[in-house]
Amino acid sequence: MPLNPLLTLPSLTLSLDHIVILVRDLEEAIANFSTEGFTVQRGGTHADGNTHNALVVFSDGSYLELIAFLKPAAQHRWGHLHAKGYTGFVDYALLPGNVGEAVSAAQSRGLSYFGPVDGGRIRPDGKKLLWKIGAPPTSDLPFLCGDITPRDWRVSQGNTRLHDNGVQGLASLTLVVHDLELSRQRYRALLGEQADHENQLQQLTGLGLSTTSFTLGTIQLVLVSPHGHNEGPAAIALHQTLDTRGEGLIGVGLRAPRTHDRVATKRAQVLHIRHHTPFDIHYF
Repeated sequence: MPLNPLLTLPSLTLSLDHIVILVRDLEEAIANFSTEGFTVQRGGTHADGNTHNALVVFSDGSYLELIAFLKPAAQHRWGHLHAKGYTGFVDYALLPGNVGEAVSAAQSRGLSYFGPVDGGRIRPDGKKLLWKIGAPPTSDLPFLCGDITPRDWRVSQGNTRLHDNGVQGLASLTLVVHDLELSRQRYRALLGEQADHENQLQQLTGLGLSTTSFTLGTIQLVLVSPHGHNEGPAAIALHQTLDTRGEGLIGVGLRAPRTHDRVATKRAQVLHIRHHTPFDIHYF
């Protein structure tokens, strides 16, 4: 079915749920993120037994998921990246009110999301978490994650959302894509009426880049693609990323108050070096 992002359907609100960061060793990642001022909670083992995780939850309800493989898993969504030894940002999830309805809406607009698929995790305290997943047809799109058990079982409340480095939440996501116009149409089909908050497509002359962005609540969702023949270093680097890892998340902006400007920036730089996670800090 061809994409039809303009098809009028009942409004579905999608919000940012979490960012997935693939790490080589979970205990090392927990120690590193903790040292750099984040409050980190151990999450437990996923239902398939392939991965375990830890979470950095923010005051806005979004979170970073630090995930490590316990064994090779070729069929896993990120198994091929694990097999290559890749670490860093690998994915992100949006939170729908109902995964089944969101998948159906996307399919009606010609976007072949698959699901809902059962997912879950056993926390260290033994509590069993259940959710539903909507899997995207291409890696430039997010997966959908909606809770069956109460969301605060998965995303904790209270002081665990406070971080010594001052970070309070997520501000922006940047994704590299092969074909900007095609990805733009896919996002319009996924977001529906929310895609009305799209910023103008721009050609960044001299850099060899094209970009557009969507506003999703308080989050800027930026799509960028290399183009043309007169390409600068940034475009060459993005081509290399597309060739080696493929489309997907390459950068995340975090929100922090100006009172923490030097602290948050310095600690983000350390994590970039150790875990290939290029964080940018947006101060307010």
